Amino acid sequence: MSEQSFTTPDSEPAAEPVGHSGVRTTISEQKAKSGSSPAAFLVVLLALVLLIGGTLLVIFGAIALDGGGSPIQLVVGIVLLLVSLVPMASVIVVSPGMTSVRQFFGRYIGTVRRTGLVLVPPFTNGKKVSVKVHNFETNELKVNDADGNPINISAIVVWQVSDTARAVFSIEDYEEFIKTQSEAALRHVATIHPYDEPAAGETSLRGGTDKVSGELAHEVAERVALAGLEIIEVRISSLAYAPEIAQAMLQRQQAGAIIAAREQIVEGAVSMVEQALDRLESEDVVVLDDERRAQMVSNLLVVLTSDHAATPVINASSLYA
Repeated sequence: MSEQSFTTPDSEPAAEPVGHSGVRTTISEQKAKSGSSPAAFLVVLLALVLLIGGTLLVIFGAIALDGGGSPIQLVVGIVLLLVSLVPMASVIVVSPGMTSVRQFFGRYIGTVRRTGLVLVPPFTNGKKVSVKVHNFETNELKVNDADGNPINISAIVVWQVSDTARAVFSIEDYEEFIKTQSEAALRHVATIHPYDEPAAGETSLRGGTDKVSGELAHEVAERVALAGLEIIEVRISSLAYAPEIAQAMLQRQQAGAIIAAREQIVEGAVSMVEQALDRLESEDVVVLDDERRAQMVSNLLVVLTSDHAATPVINASSLYA
């Protein structure tokens, strides 16, 4: 049986504060002594025999006592009834995905993970703890990203209890604890990353979802380790600019998209003009002086980069007229 302890100011000087690793809480889960289902069935059968025998003796003893007989039968019957409580209190039922954290007069003696009808030490009480996989979505938080822009963000946390002793004895309410710590970690991670347009070596919340989710899962896991909780996955479920700046940021994104598209159009147009002039000159289609060449370049660029269909104008006279 492993040693358990909760340090107190009387037993040890409190030199280090409690951190994510739970410095002052050293209790950990251990296996409780328990019996299998066949043994539990035998104990239940024994309890039933004692209960029935004690009941009959009490009835017969009461009848004999009324007739002036000896109270021995009544006393033996009462004793058997009291003894039958011991095996009945030693049998519990544990469902799949559940555990029973056992205590003996306040002392932790172990956790029962065996399922079904289980035989446990008598005079112990237990608390059921689920080790199934849980998930929840955090509240939508309003925080400032690394650039100071207000954003709304929330995440989905998938978790389960890995150490039942820590979950029960280290934390007052481990379900409320993980919700609070998850929101704190989400708030911290959101403040160290920009929403969009990261600088060199940075990761944005919108563009680096996998990396940000990994950082978030790692930080939440560190925060809840002292409660014996295991983080399976953390994913951002909602991410958007705060309403007060959403319209301005949308216009900024639209402007950026327009600029990027214009740059690509201009680059393509220049390449096409260059190819057209080179081909005209290489095949001796027309001889262009500098002025005519500049005029053709201007016309081609207008046609290729315009948002609307070009309207041709026929020049019936000379260019120099």
